[in-house]
Amino acid sequence: MLEPLFAPSVQHTLDLIGIFVFAISGALLAVRKNFDVFGIAVLAEVTALGGGLFRDLIIGAVPPAAFTDLGYFVTPLLAALLIVFLHPQVERIQLGVNVFDAAGLGLFCVTGTTKAYDYGLGLTQSATLGLATAVGGGVLRDVLANEVPSLLRWDRDLYAVPAIVGATMVVLCIRYDTLTPVTSSLAAITAFVLRLLAMRYHWRAPRAWNRRSTVREE
Repeated sequence: MLEPLFAPSVQHTLDLIGIFVFAISGALLAVRKNFDVFGIAVLAEVTALGGGLFRDLIIGAVPPAAFTDLGYFVTPLLAALLIVFLHPQVERIQLGVNVFDAAGLGLFCVTGTTKAYDYGLGLTQSATLGLATAVGGGVLRDVLANEVPSLLRWDRDLYAVPAIVGATMVVLCIRYDTLTPVTSSLAAITAFVLRLLAMRYHWRAPRAWNRRSTVREE
């Protein structure tokens, strides 16, 4: 077993904060799509818990934490309720929401990777599930809202790449037996900072090389 990143009570609190912020982003998209109250709640739940549910089902951690800890299930509903009544005010502090979202991305890519490794997966597979934990809810959110997932769009600031970097740092630390709460925190902070820089400077992944061709661009 790997050494925990934080004390259990601190880890639980950070998880709930990350879940809440992810749920906010899902609920806001539901409002923009003109969903009803039920749709807002569903999108909040899926965005907040989708990545963790996918990871837990893959590694066999059943029933998933979302169904054994009432706080995990109720927190997205509170976020949805907030958005139902206060979405104009929340939209005005979107930058702050994005900052907390970046923090959740950094935290979940690390905790997802370490949990997958604890359940016996290899390093590459653990890093992959760390990425899925961090971005999976957002992918499900976009699919349900009938949009191309943000992390697949070239015109969106880097989102998956910071999570990949954080998860990769974790598995390298595991490989060389240097994973501690300090190095785990450093991986989470690195992913967080990379995401903030991507938002600030609009960093985007390159597209396919545009060779000369008779085929017209779409």
